Amino acid sequence: MSEIPGTASGVVWQSSPPGSIYDYIRVASFSIGPDGLVDQWSRRAVDLFGVPVEEARGKDPVEAFMPPELRERGHHRVAEILDGKEWTGLVPFRIPGQDRPHGIAEMYVMPSETHSGERAALCIVVDVRALRRIETDLAASQAIFGQSPFGFLLFGTDLTVKRANQRFATVFGGSAEDHRGRTVHDYLARPEAERMTAALHRVLETGEAVTELQIVGAPPGSNDRRHWSINLYRVHSGTGRPVGVAGLGIDVTRRHNAAREAASARRNLALLNEAGARIGNSLDLEATARELLDVAVPGFCDLASVDLYQGLLTGDEAPPGRWGSSHDVGYGAGSAELRRVAFASAVSDAVELRSVPGCCEDGPVELGSVHRYPFNSSCASALRTGRVHNVPGPDGSLVQSTLAVPMVAHDTVVGLVQFSRAKGSEPFGERDRALAVELAARAAVCIDNARLYRREHERALILQRSLLPPGDPEAAGLDIACRYLPGNAATEVGGDWFDVIELPGHRTALVIGDVMGRGLRAAVAMGELRTAVRTLAQLDLEPAEVLSHLDEIARGLGAPAGAQQSGRAHKARGPELSEVYLATCVYAVYDPVTRRCTFANAGHLPPVLVEPGEAAMLLDVPPGMPLGVGGEPFEEVEVEIPEGALLALYTDGLVESRDHPLDEGLNAFRQALTDPGRPLEDVCDHVLSTLDTGHGQDDIALLMARIQGLPAEAVGDWSLPREPRSVGKARELARGQLTAWDLEPLVDTVELLVSELVTNALRYGEGDIRLRLLRDRTLVCEVWDSGLVQPRRRRARDTDEGGRGLQLVGLLSAAWGSRRTPRGKTVWFELPLPDGENSAEPTVEQLLSMF
Repeated sequence: MSEIPGTASGVVWQSSPPGSIYDYIRVASFSIGPDGLVDQWSRRAVDLFGVPVEEARGKDPVEAFMPPELRERGHHRVAEILDGKEWTGLVPFRIPGQDRPHGIAEMYVMPSETHSGERAALCIVVDVRALRRIETDLAASQAIFGQSPFGFLLFGTDLTVKRANQRFATVFGGSAEDHRGRTVHDYLARPEAERMTAALHRVLETGEAVTELQIVGAPPGSNDRRHWSINLYRVHSGTGRPVGVAGLGIDVTRRHNAAREAASARRNLALLNEAGARIGNSLDLEATARELLDVAVPGFCDLASVDLYQGLLTGDEAPPGRWGSSHDVGYGAGSAELRRVAFASAVSDAVELRSVPGCCEDGPVELGSVHRYPFNSSCASALRTGRVHNVPGPDGSLVQSTLAVPMVAHDTVVGLVQFSRAKGSEPFGERDRALAVELAARAAVCIDNARLYRREHERALILQRSLLPPGDPEAAGLDIACRYLPGNAATEVGGDWFDVIELPGHRTALVIGDVMGRGLRAAVAMGELRTAVRTLAQLDLEPAEVLSHLDEIARGLGAPAGAQQSGRAHKARGPELSEVYLATCVYAVYDPVTRRCTFANAGHLPPVLVEPGEAAMLLDVPPGMPLGVGGEPFEEVEVEIPEGALLALYTDGLVESRDHPLDEGLNAFRQALTDPGRPLEDVCDHVLSTLDTGHGQDDIALLMARIQGLPAEAVGDWSLPREPRSVGKARELARGQLTAWDLEPLVDTVELLVSELVTNALRYGEGDIRLRLLRDRTLVCEVWDSGLVQPRRRRARDTDEGGRGLQLVGLLSAAWGSRRTPRGKTVWFELPLPDGENSAEPTVEQLLSMF
């Protein structure tokens, strides 16, 4: 029974809940009347003695329940009680019908009176065996609870501490009694206390035990973080009613530290394995920095950034800084410019990594920005010394601490990486410092290798591009468009090239080639061959002759000085040089007057021709052997190309890749040229966007020309007999043609120069003379004869009456020259049109210089 205040009467009587102490000690009662016989028998007496009420009522309790040898004493006691004397003692009792004692009862007998005033007695009986069991259980409970080496708590249903053992009090202070009425919030920080409270609620409500609940906290007055393993289980009364939750706490800090060290070692090994697999997969400096952070965040730290020296990224030729020296030079200067190239965060509210305190002049460093570290800052010191600096985070920052790690490769500092851990994370230890240095070193080596490769790649690319035609090439009778796509950084620069060379007579040489091999050597070989092609083109040789000379040049490129272009040269070259200096090439010469194009091929892919209204086709040009092989002559093919046709020259990077065979690529290329009537630039773009070029696997060169030809009215062509009056006839024909073309300002100059050339043909040449004028972007005059003797310009003596004709031609024309033809030679000169450049008349000093 208990009192509950607050009601109208102030006191409320209520039944004790099931499982009270009386349920355990088994208290029974019965009463004895004035005659010494049982007149009342309780239900608990029925349970204790096993005698129903109807059998017990009216019996002498001494005779019924006591052994025979004790009955005399029993009658004596009953008489004393009925005389008004109280008695307490232990009484053996037996069950009726059994001879041997059944148990021992502790009995409390008190006198009473009936309603008529007669003497009676009330007996309270307790089973002594139940009391002994309770005493034993209490003693065992006290031994386990009080003497346990682990912290023991008993929480009530209100989750307050009802009892704590001495071990718990030793850890958290005070005596065991001092902890009564406290809650978990009195021992743990809020997050951990809420976790513990939720677990207590769950155990109390469901009855399911919780084992190995990991709780982190610190004893009062200590900053030492401890780890406890908590086991919780619900406690019940004898009737099964929940009366609380028992908690057993074991300090597992040492075990946790050991497990953490083992886990840290495993994590570090896994991170190093991952770093080896993921860092350095590209030759891009910034991509390598991002790969480093992909490995480090969140596996190693919460935030990280990478700064690389600006000079490193811009390709500065200054050497990177070397640490360990007293001089602070170049990139190694702690205050040199750096660029933040990578940043990563696993913290949701971290928008940008805040720099280490004192390491930034103008506040936070944004990704991609260029900045400096103050000379006396931790970051600058790390860059100068090449040693790791551990810097604690500033007050109020989410950063707990930062490792500023210089990126060192081959004693060269290339940048700085900062690894930061947020507050609440485990602080950096010695193992972490070693791992940070290893990660930074691996990335630094990859970055330095990428820097060296990029420098060579850029040099080769600059060389390669410098050897390609600048701007949009122009040619008489041709509309030209071209594309060049170098291989990416994953592949090396190749030896693809193309060229458009203007030849005398408004003819044009179209060249495309591919040096086998990659890298700077291939680019150098390509440059040498391209220069040789231009030189041979100026000699106005036939295409097959040009390729034959190129073959000889290619075979001699790898030979040492003085070696002949022979078998000895081949033996002198190593296999690497022989491979590098093999090349394929197509050389074509287009004449806009006849609209005929002459091709020669040295192992290259065939040109593609698209005639108006027809499907694209591959020209049947005998491929021949690649340049540098030697031993085989080259063949020529002359093709007449109609007006408006499209001619395409290309390298194998456009039509061949690892993903599809060459035939498939050629068919796709032909199909991409189904609409050649569009602007030529659009045709080039369409081809590159349509074909699966697998760009990056190889260089791509594409040269396309639309045939326009010179109209008949832009050509003047006459044959002159071999006689002196042909000089005057030639002047007359030239004057008439220039007048028809509205080029009167050029008449005097052309008449003078035509007279000189025709006179030389009559004097030194053979056979009939042919005069031809061509008008396109410039004016070209050609004089043909059958003689094989090439004209030679010389300086006449003061006393000579002649010998100044070619000097005059060279002075008054923009260009002049001579070339062999199948039936003799051609001498020509070129003049700019009146509205063109370089049309100024020669000065007096220039004219007098001839005398």
